[in-house]
Amino acid sequence: MQVSDTHFGTEQPAVVEALAALARQQQPDVLVLSGDITQRARPAQFRAARAFADRLAAPLLAVPGNHDIPLLDLWTRLRRPYHRYVGAFGADLEPVHRSPELMVVCVNTTRPWRHKHGEVSAAQVDRVARLLEAADAVQLRVVVVHQPVAVTRVEDLPNRLRGHAAALQRWATAGADLVMGGHIHLPYVLALPGLARPLWAVQAGTAVSSRVREGVPNSVNLLRWGRHATPGHCRIEQWDYAADRGVFVRAKVSEVRPARP
Repeated sequence: MQVSDTHFGTEQPAVVEALAALARQQQPDVLVLSGDITQRARPAQFRAARAFADRLAAPLLAVPGNHDIPLLDLWTRLRRPYHRYVGAFGADLEPVHRSPELMVVCVNTTRPWRHKHGEVSAAQVDRVARLLEAADAVQLRVVVVHQPVAVTRVEDLPNRLRGHAAALQRWATAGADLVMGGHIHLPYVLALPGLARPLWAVQAGTAVSSRVREGVPNSVNLLRWGRHATPGHCRIEQWDYAADRGVFVRAKVSEVRPARP
């Protein structure tokens, strides 16, 4: 389950409860928090976010987003930018999950000197590629960033991850199947052209925040692979919050076929 841009501090209690119910129903093998977990990186917001993540009772992978670094507290932003994040979600800013069917590699794309834009360094690109190259053939290989690597609207072009083009070329060659992101509160699945092998961008909307785009409800993604899907296919389900019913409902299904020998 991919949960992004919760922006605790702007969360909607009814949506929070609905998402907790969805997690109990679906029992995901892994929960991915793809950044902007809090609204202003305040201690109370991190406590609320951590308490919510614990309710979902799934192995947790998290990466910080630009909102998870203090904005106005400049001393903390420059000297200890991840201190509060680490207190809530641990010191590993780039965790890795491995199971017989899945590899998830997280990348910290935030930079304390940037207000909101993210970037990926050559060293990070290389680290991810080496992990992907060591994956088993049967594993679905997922990279998690915060800022999108590809967008569907012209107005979102400035929000793309700095260094995305070189990263995608290297990661595709190394065997990546999906790159998860958030940041722009717009869910979609997008095939990425011009690469060595098939690769898709999987974007999530804002999960529980009131900071939704016009006409785009709160949403999360569920990925099914291996024993949970058609053999050789990855099923990507977008679950939207239906305010009139107070529950998350499956709104869209995208099925992709990762390349395998």
